[in-house]
Amino acid sequence: MTQPQAGGSTWVQMLAGMELPVLAHSMLELGKLGLDADESPQTIADVVLHDPLLTVNVLRYVQEHRGRRRSTDITTVTHAVMMLGISPFHEKFQGLATVEDTLAGCAGALDGLYAVIKRSRFAALCARDWARLRKDVDPEEVMVAALLHDLAEMLLWCHASMQIAPVECMPADNPASCPDLARQTVSGFPLPDLQSGLIKAWQLPVLLRMLLDPQHAGNSRVLNVRHAVAVASHYAPGLDTAVLNSDFSRIGAWLGIGPDEVRQHVLNVAASAGDMQSWRGLAESSPTADESKT
Repeated sequence: MTQPQAGGSTWVQMLAGMELPVLAHSMLELGKLGLDADESPQTIADVVLHDPLLTVNVLRYVQEHRGRRRSTDITTVTHAVMMLGISPFHEKFQGLATVEDTLAGCAGALDGLYAVIKRSRFAALCARDWARLRKDVDPEEVMVAALLHDLAEMLLWCHASMQIAPVECMPADNPASCPDLARQTVSGFPLPDLQSGLIKAWQLPVLLRMLLDPQHAGNSRVLNVRHAVAVASHYAPGLDTAVLNSDFSRIGAWLGIGPDEVRQHVLNVAASAGDMQSWRGLAESSPTADESKT
């Protein structure tokens, strides 16, 4: 397992050039779709959007290979599949390396990665739900931003897990046991800086960069992403925590609905987890698993 030296530009350069493994079940589901004569760009996108690592693989590829005359960024997976074509998409994205193989033998690393992916998926579903309530011009753009909000952390689990896991497991009385501080200790600088560097290195859409940039917090779509990430981070069974209640009040004021209605929307997203039971590590009892419905 990779154990790189700490340092901002070094980490960006190293991670930006690495192959991004994906969930094994993503490969299985795409293989099934390839046998379906009725598949569409939307059905493929529904599979891809279960997996933030596959999502960034797709967006990264289309940005690198779009025609020189194309000046418009590809900001959604659905649009990316439409641009590539269904058969070329399957040819390109079959047989990718999987996180299960990449992290084989690394105790706790796969569980650590799964936890981040579950949280990210839940945030993405909440963001899409609220974007639809707000009649956003393209809810999938907001969904993708929420899904990739913690991409840098996922990549550290994939490629530096032997350094992250010991820090994550430090006793609570150790100042470095705070997860954010722990990961900063591993990478040598704040994760948002690492993520920003990777997004630029991969030439991902300018819109995505903006939606992930806290400096644009006054933008309603950026605020959507930030609210969704907060709820996904604070979620607990029963939805009775003071922090969550504060989230619901703040989000309700933003959406123009009551906090109880926000709570119900979050519960509806969480209740859809049953259809994801086959996605290893993403279902269990976690609300961050998703429905297959759109």
